[in-house]
Amino acid sequence: MNSHKDQLPRVFQANLVRLYDRVIRPVMASMPYHSDLATGEATCLDQCLDRAKAQVDNYTRNEAAKAFVLTLAGVFERQLSIWARSIQDAGLADVTRLRGYEPLLGGCAKIAGINLACDGLGNDLTQMFVVANVVRHGEGQSCDRLRALAPQLWNDASTDYCDLLPGTPAASEHLRIRSRDLIRYIRATTRFWGLADPLPMAVTDPPY
Repeated sequence: MNSHKDQLPRVFQANLVRLYDRVIRPVMASMPYHSDLATGEATCLDQCLDRAKAQVDNYTRNEAAKAFVLTLAGVFERQLSIWARSIQDAGLADVTRLRGYEPLLGGCAKIAGINLACDGLGNDLTQMFVVANVVRHGEGQSCDRLRALAPQLWNDASTDYCDLLPGTPAASEHLRIRSRDLIRYIRATTRFWGLADPLPMAVTDPPY
């Protein structure tokens, strides 16, 4: 019989898949999106209200996407912690010094023999966590770091997003998370656990 420790990566992968397939993807698919927001003086009240609705639709969709990154990062970090404890309990490695997300990620990857540099896996997993920090805290070191790590998550020239406040925009408020970013993050998290899975028929190339 397989040990509980050996079954955990497959359980974690399945739980992430269910979260994405049953919650994240359906919600994002149901949210309206407008590729171009009209600006300027409206000719009538109905046009003004339609424009306001479109702006709110796009803003809400982006907020939902950011909240889902926060959820994915939190779930994945807890999974890493649980797996590390199972390694510790089995006496296979001393993981008591792995404090914080990035040391935990690196330590677990080393134990599982996962090359985080391969295909940008580590970059996506780190980026996901930094995005989550920016969603939580707004401006600060994480926002500055994310702008260096992933400048493509900002597009100040886009015509499909309007800030809630006029004037100089806060960088953290213009962070844009699109469906393709959510797909990158769910692929990275499920791929990590597939690579850590020691059981037969492990899914190392998830269909995202």
